[in-house]
Formats: sequence, structure tokens, C-alpha cells
Amino acid sequence: MSNNADLDRIREAVNNVDTSELETPIAVPDRKKTVALIKLTQAVLLPQFYHYKGLDQDQALEALSEQMEAQIYRALQMHSLDCSQCASLRDSFLSCLAQIKSDAMTDIRAIYNGDPAAPSLPEVVVCYPGFYAAFIYRIAHVLYSLGIPYIPRIMAEFAHEKTGIDINPGASIGRYFCIDHGTGVVIGETARIGSHVKLYQGVTIGARSFDKDSSGNPVKGGKRHPDIGDRVTIYANATILGGHTVIGDGCVIGANVWLTQSVGSGQKVFYTPQNRSR
Repeated sequence: MSNNADLDRIREAVNNVDTSELETPIAVPDRKKTVALIKLTQAVLLPQFYHYKGLDQDQALEALSEQMEAQIYRALQMHSLDCSQCASLRDSFLSCLAQIKSDAMTDIRAIYNGDPAAPSLPEVVVCYPGFYAAFIYRIAHVLYSLGIPYIPRIMAEFAHEKTGIDINPGASIGRYFCIDHGTGVVIGETARIGSHVKLYQGVTIGARSFDKDSSGNPVKGGKRHPDIGDRVTIYANATILGGHTVIGDGCVIGANVWLTQSVGSGQKVFYTPQNRSR
């Protein structure tokens, strides 16, 4: 099908499909450039482990400052927001870099302490998908908290693509966060997770079925995902759902448990064939 007339017909047919619902005032934030923001931030925070285009830490910080402002500008334009605040938002993000690094260091320690197969802290940084996903979450969450659209979600989906771990940047996660193995972990936007929490592969901290409006469309917003207290361990493939569900401090949730109700502090909940849900 190399005939030019055939290719013209194909192009015309493609372009005749109605995409008016997807119209945007300008081009969307660039995915590759957003991923570059992740890599630049990592190169600034942990330059001994992360490298980007041969830049040293000072050069990476300068590039991050310049490129972050440009992508924020594009993201704000997409939502017809005030673009005069781009530099201020960029500066607010940069001022949080030390805190992002501090939180990431606690995650490294939590993963190392929680996995007897981890021989060293550097190996956690280099090899562990749980840390990689959490590190990107820490970066994206700051941008989300600043009210910047698109960029945090692009970052989160990049981590999801690379690790199989899906952490919405809107979730609130405390320090010393450990994801072991990690494949299939899902954490929803309105989840609140305390400190010293450990999740195993396949854990879902998600929403129940959504309320619908008079037109039958899902109602957006609201608290949809659970709260997890401090020092909680949730084993593989457990599912915890609902915005009113609270798992108290010090709980242990066993593998394959399905929960849609709250659990008081210090309790242990395990799956048995006779007790499949709670």
C-alpha cells in the first residue's frame, strides 16, 4: 500500500474521525520533557546514583530550574490558569528538594530494614522498583500539592510503566515507606498512608464503586480511598477499599484479604475461606 492515493485516503479517513472533545488550546506538556524533569531531579538529589546527559549536580539543577518553568507554563496554559505564577511555582518546587531527598532517604532505610535480601542501602537505590516508584512519587506529589496539572500524573504513569507500581501523586504517604517486590501495587488519589508502612506486591488501596449523577456519570472528587495508620503491614494481594475505611495504627493485614470496613488499631486480619470479606 505504497500508492500515494491510497495513503491520502487513509489519512483523510483518520482525520475525519471526530476528536473535538480532545481539543486543547495549546500542545499538551511534552512527555519526554516531563520524564527529563524526573531524571534531572534525581541527578540533583542523588548524583552518585542518577546521571542525565553527563551533567554534574550544578548543571542538572540549572537545567531543572529552566525546564521545570517551561513545562509548568505549558501545563497551566492547558487549563487556562494564570501563567504569571510559573516562576513562583518553580521556585516553590525547588525549595522542596531537600525535603524530597530527606523523605527518600527514609524510604531507602525502610526498604533495607524490611528486606533481609537487601545487602546494602546503595543496592536499594540501584535495584529496587519499590524505591524507584516511591522516589518518583515524592517528586510528583510536591508538584501535585502545588496545584500543577498534568506533570505529576505523567511522572506517576512513567513510574507505573517502569515498575508496575501505580501511585497516584495525590496520595499522602508518610516517611519510612516500604514497598517490597511491588508489582501490581495500586494507591489511589485520596489515600492517606502513615509512616513506617510496608506494602507487598499486589496490594490495592482503592475506591469502591462510584456514586453517579443524574446523567449516570461518575461523580468526580471526594474522599474515595482508605486511610492507613502508622506501622501497618499489608501483605500480598490484599484489597482495601473505600473513602470511609480506616486501618488503625499497628495493624497487620494478611495476604488476599478484602476489606471495605475499618479495622481498629493493633488488629490482625487474615484471609480464610470461611471469612472472605469484612
